Amino acid sequence: MAKKKKIKKKATRLATFGVLSIVLIIIISLTLFSVFLDIIDKYKEKNKLNQELIALKEKESELKTNVKKLEDPKYLARYAREKYFYSKDGELILRIPEK
Repeated sequence: MAKKKKIKKKATRLATFGVLSIVLIIIISLTLFSVFLDIIDKYKEKNKLNQELIALKEKESELKTNVKKLEDPKYLARYAREKYFYSKDGELILRIPEK
């Protein structure tokens, strides 16, 4: 009879340990999966931001080129005439509508 109690006690301990082990493995697995998804999201965000950075650097380069062009008085005068319809003395501006 005492032997059966020991065996039953041992089986109960093993079952409890097994259940706790399974629960712990599930919790760890879910945590790792969550962290893995966060890493993937951060990687996608990084790629998106890198593309945005490249576009902004191209725009910056374009704007620097425009600044250098606008420092030239001849270019500035031509730009003002085209963009804002300024005219030279005696010059007539005719606007032709685009189709």
